[in-house]
Amino acid sequence: MSKVTTAKMSEEPTRMGQEDSFGGYMQGWLRRVRAGDLGSLPIIFGLIVIAIIFGIREPIFFVPRNFVNLLLQMAGITTIAIGIVFVLLIAEIDLSVGFVSGVGGVAMVLLLREGEGNPNWPWWAAILAALLLTLLIGLLHGLIITRFGVPSFVVTLAGLLAWSGVVLIMTTKFSTAGTIVIQNEIVLGIANSFLPTQWGWAMFAIAVGGYAFSTFSQRQSMVRQNLVARPLLVDLLSVGGLALVAGFAVWYANQDRGVPVVAVIVIVLLVSWSFVANRTRFGRYVYAVGGNPEAARRAGINVARIRIMVFMISSFMAGVGGIVLASRLRSVDTNTGGGNLLLNAIAAAVIGGTSLFGGSGKVSSALLGALVIASVENGMGLLGLASGTKFVVNGLVLLAAVLVDAVSRRSRESSGIA
Repeated sequence: MSKVTTAKMSEEPTRMGQEDSFGGYMQGWLRRVRAGDLGSLPIIFGLIVIAIIFGIREPIFFVPRNFVNLLLQMAGITTIAIGIVFVLLIAEIDLSVGFVSGVGGVAMVLLLREGEGNPNWPWWAAILAALLLTLLIGLLHGLIITRFGVPSFVVTLAGLLAWSGVVLIMTTKFSTAGTIVIQNEIVLGIANSFLPTQWGWAMFAIAVGGYAFSTFSQRQSMVRQNLVARPLLVDLLSVGGLALVAGFAVWYANQDRGVPVVAVIVIVLLVSWSFVANRTRFGRYVYAVGGNPEAARRAGINVARIRIMVFMISSFMAGVGGIVLASRLRSVDTNTGGGNLLLNAIAAAVIGGTSLFGGSGKVSSALLGALVIASVENGMGLLGLASGTKFVVNGLVLLAAVLVDAVSRRSRESSGIA
């Protein structure tokens, strides 16, 4: 064996289990960006542009009270969009989530009704029953799609029509006015209560500490497995960046009413579902099915089961979103789940960076996209723009996100990344 070969073999173990250089990491990142792997860059740029435009036109956009309002406005959309992300990851669509969320919200409110002859269920039982109902709706959709081979577009479009009728029947049967007011204080507090200052900072410490623990634990795991880890500086910057953004958000919210309880709930949901998508076998299967269903099937993955479970997740999260929205509005009515809720939920997932072509995206896309949607809606509301103008602007924002996705995907394919 030559000395050169021996030298190469002796050098290889030293390269494994060590971190990449910061310069090499940044060069690789720039190469991926030039090849079309843009990550969160478009959404960050978009948020900056939105903040500048509305901040200049209406200074109230930046006041603490409006910031807290923005957190409240995006909570329901974010929750529903989390489920949409999973559906898009397998290259499917769910058009029923708006009215499925309405079914969940109305069912909960009906079970909470007080007085003689009314169910008067405990708040936790009413919420669990409503979520179970929406979970079964997702199971129904998934079974029809997989067992009968009907496209998800058709099944969930039928669901949109059917569940809108169910919402109408449920509300008009128990209220001649078509509106049912929530009287349970705990349920009302989901989206209408705020953390005291010290509890807000405690949540901040838990969130940043948990993220730091996860980041450095993953780093140590890669080193133990003789894999090249990210540069330590990158991990430190990642944790520091989160601490800076989260710290500012908590401080700014405390200038008004404090951190909304619903914001904490949304963060918990994001972390939990991110763990499912990134750290579990089921999550890996979801990405595999979205990337190439036939290859996933040949690898032994039960593709039909994964699809059914994904539609169950979508409807379940729609139910959670419906409960959040019902709490925020303090009532449900015949139009619960209607309006532009479906558009906003799907747009949030797509705008946040989840690909319409499947296999690409993160659960955090729901938060980023919902932040864009809520910021645009909030800003246009402050400016007093007409409803028609709002729809046009939202449509253009969604179109821009889809175009960025299509162009970046084509660039990745031509460069061999995708």
